[in-house]
Amino acid sequence: MLVLALDSSATASVALARIDSDTPGASAEILASYESEDTRSHAEVMAPYAAQVLADTGLDGAAVDAVLTGTGPGPFTGLRAGIMTARTLGFAWDKPVYGLMSLTAIIERAFADGAFRDSLTAANSGMNRAAVETLVASDARRREIYCALFAVTENGYSLAAGPSVGPAHQTHAPASDPSDPAAPALGYGAGLYAEVLTASGWNVLKDYAHLHPTAADLVKAAARCGVKNLSRDTQALYLRESDAKVPAAMLARTASAQPPHGQQNTGEQQKTRGQQPAPASPAREP
Repeated sequence: MLVLALDSSATASVALARIDSDTPGASAEILASYESEDTRSHAEVMAPYAAQVLADTGLDGAAVDAVLTGTGPGPFTGLRAGIMTARTLGFAWDKPVYGLMSLTAIIERAFADGAFRDSLTAANSGMNRAAVETLVASDARRREIYCALFAVTENGYSLAAGPSVGPAHQTHAPASDPSDPAAPALGYGAGLYAEVLTASGWNVLKDYAHLHPTAADLVKAAARCGVKNLSRDTQALYLRESDAKVPAAMLARTASAQPPHGQQNTGEQQKTRGQQPAPASPAREP
């Protein structure tokens, strides 16, 4: 099946992949993909990237079987661009649209690369743990990170807690001993606050401390999970209230413009005054 994946939780990226099955454990072949170099050009590139991956493969929307979008967490404007592009394409092509948390793309990249071999070895060497606790973090700006905890085993990974947003020093500390290498942290957010997270007991993996979520890794995560198990919920994970607020002066003007309860507004009063009562029907003579 062909899946068009989009993610704009950090950088903007689009990928077209062929997945060999919709069941768990499937693999995905990336046919074409594009990713922006910055984190502030989402609206300008999402639709062109989608058009380009189709053009590169000589396909059109009719050939796509499903659309996948990263649901964040991420900032309002950027995250919304990717999700709305995915929904629009799904509607236009009459295809199902699935949502998957964007941080899953980062854990997928590391797991596929074998980044947890040492941690899994330690976990299986008498440390009495069934899974490796792993922190995945992205930059939330304002000196904060978006993060989620995953439980990693030899067979895959699963979400253990989160996502959440907050200062790095308030991030959940690993349950394992601080000297235990089996407490990895990865993602661009982990790299930004490596010293803080290290002091909390996390082992920041340098090779994965620069990673942003990408559509290519997201669709590979979807294949591992099984497309048929994905959620149709594409609600954005903003995790913060919007910074855009209605000014107090405007709220006050709006409130003062409202007529008192039970009183008609001026337009309704004029309309009522301008109406004449309907003439009574003449009485019929017996």
